[in-house]
Amino acid sequence: MKSSYHSWIAAIRIARRDAWRAKGRSALVLSMIALPIIGVSAADLTVRSAELSPDQKVTRQIGAADARLSDSNLTGPVFQDVEGRNSMPAGGYDTYVPGSEPDPKLLPSLVPAGSQSLKDSTARTKVRTRYGLLETDLREIDAGSPLVKGMIEMKRGRPAREAGEVVATTAFLKESGFFVGSEFRARGSDSWYRIVGAYELPSELSKTEILAPPGTLLAPLDKAFQAAGVPGVVATDSYLVKVGGDGFTWNMVKALNTKSVQVVSRVVFLHPPAESEVPYVVQQKKLGYYSPDKGLPTTELAVLATVVGLAMLEICLLAGPAFAVGARRSRRQLGLVGANGGDRRHIRAIVLSGGLVIGAAAAVSGTALGIALTLGLRPVLEEYLGARFGGFTLRPLEILGIALLAVVTGLLAAIAPAVTASRQTVLASLTGRRGVRRANRVLPVLGLIALAAGAAIALYGTASSMGSTVVAGGSAIAELGIVALTPVLVGLFGRLGRWLPLSPRLALRDAVRNRGRTAPAVAAVLAAVAGTVAVATYQHSSEIQARHEYVADLPDGAGMVSLNELGRSKDMAAVREAVSQELPLAVRADVDHISYGKPGCERSTGNDGCGRVDIMRPKEQRCPLYEAKNGADSFPAAERKALRKDPRCTWNRHSAQFNVVVADEKLLHALAVTDPGAVAALKEGKGVSFDKRNVKDGKVTVRLIDSKDETYEPGVDPKGVDKVFAVHQTPDTTEGYGLELVLPPAAAKSAGLTTLPFASYFTLDGTATSRQKQRVAERIDQIGVEAPVTIEAGYQAQDDITGLALTLFAGLVTIGAAGIATGLAQADAEADLKTLAAVGAPPRVRRTLSGFQCGVVALMGVVLGSAAGILPAVGLRLVQRQETRHLMEMAGDANDRLFVPIAVPWETLGGLLVVVPLGAALLAALVTKSSGAMARREAG
Repeated sequence: MKSSYHSWIAAIRIARRDAWRAKGRSALVLSMIALPIIGVSAADLTVRSAELSPDQKVTRQIGAADARLSDSNLTGPVFQDVEGRNSMPAGGYDTYVPGSEPDPKLLPSLVPAGSQSLKDSTARTKVRTRYGLLETDLREIDAGSPLVKGMIEMKRGRPAREAGEVVATTAFLKESGFFVGSEFRARGSDSWYRIVGAYELPSELSKTEILAPPGTLLAPLDKAFQAAGVPGVVATDSYLVKVGGDGFTWNMVKALNTKSVQVVSRVVFLHPPAESEVPYVVQQKKLGYYSPDKGLPTTELAVLATVVGLAMLEICLLAGPAFAVGARRSRRQLGLVGANGGDRRHIRAIVLSGGLVIGAAAAVSGTALGIALTLGLRPVLEEYLGARFGGFTLRPLEILGIALLAVVTGLLAAIAPAVTASRQTVLASLTGRRGVRRANRVLPVLGLIALAAGAAIALYGTASSMGSTVVAGGSAIAELGIVALTPVLVGLFGRLGRWLPLSPRLALRDAVRNRGRTAPAVAAVLAAVAGTVAVATYQHSSEIQARHEYVADLPDGAGMVSLNELGRSKDMAAVREAVSQELPLAVRADVDHISYGKPGCERSTGNDGCGRVDIMRPKEQRCPLYEAKNGADSFPAAERKALRKDPRCTWNRHSAQFNVVVADEKLLHALAVTDPGAVAALKEGKGVSFDKRNVKDGKVTVRLIDSKDETYEPGVDPKGVDKVFAVHQTPDTTEGYGLELVLPPAAAKSAGLTTLPFASYFTLDGTATSRQKQRVAERIDQIGVEAPVTIEAGYQAQDDITGLALTLFAGLVTIGAAGIATGLAQADAEADLKTLAAVGAPPRVRRTLSGFQCGVVALMGVVLGSAAGILPAVGLRLVQRQETRHLMEMAGDANDRLFVPIAVPWETLGGLLVVVPLGAALLAALVTKSSGAMARREAG
């Protein structure tokens, strides 16, 4: 025991000395092992630090209060969860009947007597900023009250104390271009407000909010908006309450739940009752909706473990050859150890100690840099996550486990070189001869079995209920099989040498003859490239599918400007003028909608005296699934499935603000409608229908529905006044882009309908430049109305740097692995290179051969990785095809067509196959010395 201890101490000292002597190689291996450790330790610290304790969570919601009382927005008694986030009607939604508007006096009347309370009112509106209009949250609360401590953190300036003063979040200042001391006004109001301070919400750093003393912001704005004839500010009130004693208990919470009040209670949050005592949970379980949070599910843990395992394999494949280089260059030293009585155990211990030393150094440096990185980037991380950390949380056992992972990785990477070095005879080590080793016949067989099993598992996953998880696991097994088969596959590449010129033939022959150092590097490149190809193939196939499924809002190149706000119809003329002046319009079609009710009712608002307009589809042409009392559940599964394929049950893939509009024939031109009958119909005073299900005997019925007559019961039509119009039905191939009925102005007028302008469709004479779009947006902003201008540009691929990042990563891994293999090859071929120099070979031979050696390794890895990466992508796409087919069978309609393509990204593959190996070869040739070592042969 004592002898083993001393031998390991000596081995570690030798390994430490060798690592210090070969600083470049040691730094390379240390970096490869330490980089993941830095990332994992930083991620662990970030996640743990970002986790809030229960007390911190509740404090950020209710400050120093004992509870927050808010309206549940439901009628009657409710059940809520212990955190006060969710609620539902007592008895469920099946028996729930919506009631009247909430009572603003309810909450104040329910504040416990003798308690301290603080009103918190919120709303939203648009504020004029330096750049235009910004939709912002408004808040009224006494920021100086001790109850808000912990909810709001002042950063600079002072709290607002009087009317006309406000404080704003730092996010609002950033978005608006304002600063402490700036003045602003809300759109639609002539009152100016001065920003006297900046604050932040610790859990909502990106929230744009303005805070004012109670009664100084919301009520004045509401009054100003009402005077301007636009909808006022709708405030939502809640109350912070401090009762003292035992706090706001669970029984008090349940008592307020019977009054339709939802409560966030500190004592309940910190000391939640058992699930059996929470009616919300009991009811959720009864309905089958309850799913408690149990942390990461088994599937995600399995995926995480697989990723970690593959990452360790990748590091071992990269670092293993580097340790082999060290062992090869130290073979004389290792031979001397054997000559002085050391056995194979001591040789293995020395090489393994190299992995131990490098792994330990990587563990210490990686975790230290991870901690420093987290501390240094904490403000950046908090901004990125949108919330302040609860503190800096370091869990020693987790950090120790991450560090231990580095040590284990270093040891695993050194195992193969240690075994290889220990098998060398003392004579071979001292003379530099490598001897002859028989190829391992077991590993290729295991690799072939793993490849077949992995492919079978992945294929099974395409039809399994666990789908993508099984495919990912099978693909990982198959990739491990290909890694095990790499020495055999490298040998097959050797047969190509007969057709290559001299230098690449020598490089390929050398790589094939020395598979022990070539195979790990090729496997490392294979693993990195396989992941890149898998993601690229999946993304490319998904993009083709998304392009096919893209639903255009308008014909290509056509545009639309529409009002998104109530009470702004009077501004539409100015908006249309701005669009005409700033954009190169070819045709502009002005569109009105039908307004029903008292003046100021622009669409269904729910207020008395207002209403809406709807097309009354003939009952025999309606979808039975939507007319039955219990909806689709009224039919057996087979009949329900058949009805979904019924043409009556198809749904319009486009949407519009109004499905009934009033316009002339210019609208048809803007919508690219080529049916001559439609144009003639509008000119003759007839309507144009884009949905034949609405037409009966050449006519369409439009019903004017008052809000008091609204009903949402399936199969029951709301009462109202009917208007019948003769229409022309367009062909089935004609697209209305969400519009179902277009009435000419004469027909609307003769029917006694009131119309209001809300939009204009247009076509362009050419294209609109970015500058023109900005100018028209600025003009509309000056008008003071929200009227976005949209121009259909067709499908636009999402900018995603994932593919580029993975390609760069694969390139770096390829260059690193190929470079390590090239360094090992140079160590082995040193005598041959000196022989070439002695017989008159020019100095560039070393540089050329080095470049080709690196390029050959990179090319083999890229070719094998490209082939291996296709499997998981194909498997995942087949899973998606199966899932899509199932969804279409369950909920698809007659217009659905299965389209889940599998497409190879040839551009990405071409870049990997050509650019990466070529770059690796050129880089190796550039950094290799062409003189010095080949000056003369060694004697003997």
